[in-house]
Amino acid sequence: MTLLVTAFAAVISTVLWYKNAPKSDMMLGVLCLMYWGASLMWLVDAVFEYAELKAEYFTPAPAEMLNDLFLGLSVVALGLIVWLVILLIKDPRGVVKATLFKKK
Repeated sequence: MTLLVTAFAAVISTVLWYKNAPKSDMMLGVLCLMYWGASLMWLVDAVFEYAELKAEYFTPAPAEMLNDLFLGLSVVALGLIVWLVILLIKDPRGVVKATLFKKK
């Protein structure tokens, strides 16, 4: 379930990045790389878990699926938070700088 959630997040962020590729002012490439990295990590985890469990891998308990769903959503949320922090620090549009140094 974690692989599925992060793969969907990676695909959605990649589509958004590709749509806005020439501008790239929102740094969506960073978000794409984080989600594709997480998806790759969960894929490797799934391969090793399948090697260990064999056919039992495809019949998880509902509680395990729910835990994996929450973990996948947590990874997506953490990726968004990290991306927002990077975006606020880099400030490609200068919005934070303009707000902080606005004269009254």
